[in-house]
Amino acid sequence: MERIRTEILPGVWLTALRTDKFKTAWLSVNLLTQLRRSTAACTAVLPYVLRRGSTRLPDLETIAAELESLYGASIMPSVRKLGEIQAVGFEAEFADDGAVGEEVFPRLAADVADLLLHPNTRGGLLRPDIVDSEREKLLERIRAGMNNKRAYAIERLYAHMCCCEDYAVPRLGEEADAERIHYRKLTMRYHDVLSTSPVEIFYCGSLEGKAVARILTDVLSTMPRGEIDEDIGTDIRMNALEAEPRYVTETLPVAQGQLAVGYRLGACMEEPDIPALFVFNALYGGCVTSKLFLNVREKLSLCYYVGSRLSTHKGLLTVTSGIDVKNYERALAEITAQLDAVRTGDFTDGELQAAIRSVASDLRATADAPDALAWYWLNRTVQGLDIDPAEMAALVEEVTRTDVTDIAAGIVCDCVYLLKGTEGPAYDE
Repeated sequence: MERIRTEILPGVWLTALRTDKFKTAWLSVNLLTQLRRSTAACTAVLPYVLRRGSTRLPDLETIAAELESLYGASIMPSVRKLGEIQAVGFEAEFADDGAVGEEVFPRLAADVADLLLHPNTRGGLLRPDIVDSEREKLLERIRAGMNNKRAYAIERLYAHMCCCEDYAVPRLGEEADAERIHYRKLTMRYHDVLSTSPVEIFYCGSLEGKAVARILTDVLSTMPRGEIDEDIGTDIRMNALEAEPRYVTETLPVAQGQLAVGYRLGACMEEPDIPALFVFNALYGGCVTSKLFLNVREKLSLCYYVGSRLSTHKGLLTVTSGIDVKNYERALAEITAQLDAVRTGDFTDGELQAAIRSVASDLRATADAPDALAWYWLNRTVQGLDIDPAEMAALVEEVTRTDVTDIAAGIVCDCVYLLKGTEGPAYDE
């Protein structure tokens, strides 16, 4: 794949991958803003409001007809959280120009730009009826988060573990803040985000990067650019909030207990070795050959599921597990024991190689899906890394036993969260 990266407007960056591999192309436009409790819900609802119509495409019916004429293209609102950065905008999937022999991308790019820059307003303000409608849908999405108890447990862990940090703010914001969204306030937020946010655009398709840049520069030429907020970023804390881990138990009418354990990655985040972090996580709990899966679940049967995941943006490691609450203490002890085993190098070369193969395979597989490539490059760009998935996979294959044990040595437990049913013993400490 041929890749270019260029600034097409002040603070607007394009990463374009040219490939003939896919019949469908991909375009994503991400406006990056600091994640804050006071603005998160307002920011999160913006792409949903903007997707409802523009001056040229005034309603959903008109938009649907336009997309249908583009071989059934789709334009979807996007809200992502990368550390303490909130990324909002649009993702579009459409027939590749080379595959259909027609100029699809110029029209699609114009449609995305129109929705972003020229919303359907009334008196210069976002329409109250649309804002009210999308506010209620946002509230439904926030409330529906409780239906996924695993994800809910993670959010509650972060709420306690990062209570003094913006990372505690959920991707969609808080329910109380969403309830206060008003069309005048949202219009102000829209103009602020549009004029001050760094913008990351990703294209994957058969067009030359320079041609993509020309088209996007043209359709986005009216985008207001004020003083770009270049200081957005994530506060990485090396140490736990307190000397000893904090233990939190909450109760809901659930049949299966949810255990979430939060760790700080520690000193390794001073100069993060991303490939080594990926391998460490896969070895510990990030894949089906991991120590957590093979020991806590398969060998000891202490849980229904268990796994770990990293936030390399924030420097956090999170272990989640579905358990019978009576196994809480044993499961927690074994989760800790498996981390200790990685610290001391108590794993075989076969386990290490299985972790390396899993990570390298996953990285190379991103080249098979435009949306996966878009997510990969957004993450790497925010981290200031210019390395493609194949290069990252090659670095992963060079990770050593010492690289992994050095990472594990500095990890500290910060908070343990248990969600249990309405009956049963409490485990607050």
